[in-house]
This record gives sequence, structure tokens and C-alpha cells, in this order.
Amino acid sequence: MLTSKQKELLLFIHERIKDDGVSPSFDEMKEALNLASKSGIHRLIVALEERGFLRRLPNRARALEVLKMPDAATSTAPPRGRQMFRPSVVDAGRPDAVAKSIPVLGRIAAGVPITAIQDEIDRVTPPDHLADKSNHYALEVQGDSMIDAGILDGDIVILNRTDSADSGDIVVALIDDEEATLKRLRKKGASVALEAANPAYETRIFGPDRVRIQGRLVALVRRYD
Repeated sequence: MLTSKQKELLLFIHERIKDDGVSPSFDEMKEALNLASKSGIHRLIVALEERGFLRRLPNRARALEVLKMPDAATSTAPPRGRQMFRPSVVDAGRPDAVAKSIPVLGRIAAGVPITAIQDEIDRVTPPDHLADKSNHYALEVQGDSMIDAGILDGDIVILNRTDSADSGDIVVALIDDEEATLKRLRKKGASVALEAANPAYETRIFGPDRVRIQGRLVALVRRYD
């Protein structure tokens, strides 16, 4: 027996996967259910897992799979001995999903800069509103320096491949052609500031010849494992 909120969340996840091919983010689920915090969504997902309605798939972005639906959500009963409901899995039943996917090119530090990795380690399907997917790529976030911007350790950030950005944009910045980091760009006269979104980290300031922009953040997907 599901509570009204558990059932509401399960139906919302199922409809989003069916319509868009990806499950909603925690923020979208929180807004849809009018909850005050994402911790409430986490508790609902755990409860749905424990009751066998939902499963989190490892090592995939937005990796939620609906295993079954409440009886009341089905308008007609399935024929005896047959299961009418097909589990809604991320990207399942979408032959264009692979064609629309973009590469995850390694891990990027949201904290102390690390060497950028330019080898494909995964693929992810970006939101449909991104017009030119060929000009986008993704990186997995490591670190917590951007948490106040809603970017958490383990998130997948999707970036527009560009060498320019406006002050205030969140960018992948290559420092001295050696280290890459994800930070908010601030232009201060002739200098470039890379600003964290966590008070535990200091803003770092460089001369313009030391920093190259490699991408501008346009979307984010979250893993649930």
C-alpha cells in the first residue's frame, strides 16, 4: 500500500520517463510534489525501492527504473497470466537515444583543479532543448566547491563547447594549459577570476593569458546511485 505522496511521485517519474526518455531531477520532483526539501524526495524514493516499485540503476545518469505501477493507476486489468505494464527505463524504447547522446569526456574538479581527462568514459542523453548536440560534451563533477550553485559531487555537467563566456557564467577553465576546473567566471578588468560557490574555497585570480575557456555550462544531470 502506497501513501498518496509515494504514488504521486511514482506516477510523475513514470510519465516523465515515458514522455522525455529521462527521469526527472530531484529539484523537478520536489517542485512537482510541492515539498520543501530534496531530502523528502530521497525518503520517498527509498520507500518505493523497498516496496519494489522503483529501482536505481548503477553508473547511469538519472538512473531510475519503474518496475511496476499501483493497481489504481491502471485503467484496465491485464489479461490473466500476462503483465501488461512495461517498465519505463531511461532511454528504453527510444531508437534515437544513442544518436542524441553526447560523450562524457572524463572528470572535472569542482574544488582543487585536476588534470582534464579527454577520453570518453560514458555517454549521456542531454535535454531535448539543446539544439546542436554535436557542439556539446559532458564531464563528471568531482568535489564540492560548486554546491551552492546546485552542482554536487558525482553530477554530470553538460557544456557548450566554446572558448568564450560572459562574466557570471559557470565554465570549464583550463589553467596554464595543464589543469581544468569548473568555476564561475568573473572578469575583473584585465584579470580573470574563477569563483567557487562554496565559502570554504577562495576565489582564484589569474592573468588573461593563463586561462582558456573550454566550455560553458548549459545543463546538469544527476546520478541516483
